[in-house]
Amino acid sequence: MKIAILGGSGYTARELLNILLRHPYAEVVSVTSRQDGTVRVDELHPSLAGRCDLICEPFDADRLIGKGVEFAFACLPHGASMQAIPALLTRGVRVIDLSADYRLRDPNVYATWYGESHSDLAYLAQAVYGLPELYGEEIAAAQLVANPGCYPQTAILGLAPLVAGGLVERDSIIIDSKSGVSGAGRTPKLGTHFPECNESVSAYGIGTHRHTPEIEQALGDVAGAPVSVIFTPHLVPMDRGIFSTVYAVPRRQIDELKLLELYRDYYARAPFVRVRKTGLPATKDTTGTNFLDLTARVVRGRIVVLAAEDNLIRGASGVAVQNFNRMIGVDERIGLL
Repeated sequence: MKIAILGGSGYTARELLNILLRHPYAEVVSVTSRQDGTVRVDELHPSLAGRCDLICEPFDADRLIGKGVEFAFACLPHGASMQAIPALLTRGVRVIDLSADYRLRDPNVYATWYGESHSDLAYLAQAVYGLPELYGEEIAAAQLVANPGCYPQTAILGLAPLVAGGLVERDSIIIDSKSGVSGAGRTPKLGTHFPECNESVSAYGIGTHRHTPEIEQALGDVAGAPVSVIFTPHLVPMDRGIFSTVYAVPRRQIDELKLLELYRDYYARAPFVRVRKTGLPATKDTTGTNFLDLTARVVRGRIVVLAAEDNLIRGASGVAVQNFNRMIGVDERIGLL
């Protein structure tokens, strides 16, 4: 499968290249960049030296088609993806978008949370949310997949067995999440400058973080009814990783062993969700992998769910390749183990 990566300078593009360069069904033939001038991919990402000799080029849909591109991963910022992707879709290319542009089905919700109108309503209506454990069949047949956000995966997969069974109150869910600094991207910012964030933990986006409606949308699909959450993200001084602690009020008393059995049954066919029966998840145990580790406990009548993942692999590039595998009809684990 000949592949293009749109937006080659960031962390997600680097991780994608690292995975796809060893993938038996993938051949990366083009990497685009919005930077001025031409630059080699291995100059942007020295870790790829000796593995990738491509030169970044400006985005041109016809040029990509001329190279035989059949599939594209868009690693562009929100707003930029919806400007570029339609030109590929109309030419028959299948696309996985790693931005937020196609995650929210309602364009009014997108406008409210992202502060701009959506310019591609036609393809927005066709996009499939790319969380394989919940939308696997739709992903397999899709032309456009909206890769899920990093934080939402820990929350959605952590809560899905509970809301699917109607076991918890849908309006009393609290999600406390912590992320490594790479989640803010590669572009320098004051808040992620080393002297600002090292040896410090801080919350941000209180009540306003854009992943909130994404979490509620997916959980609403699972529950078959609206779900409301309080989501609070934190920045912690580590390179990568996400850890979420989720609190929910059960509708009836539930035994902890039966709760864990519920989770194991729910994810029995999900190769990248590891339900911990003993011990607790930790970000170090998922670093560099596409696994999402979780467990659940009952504490003073409340349910506490703990979930950990690598924000760059499972949270972005790894799950994108998992979606790619489903879309081309091969084992979803290929290239990821």
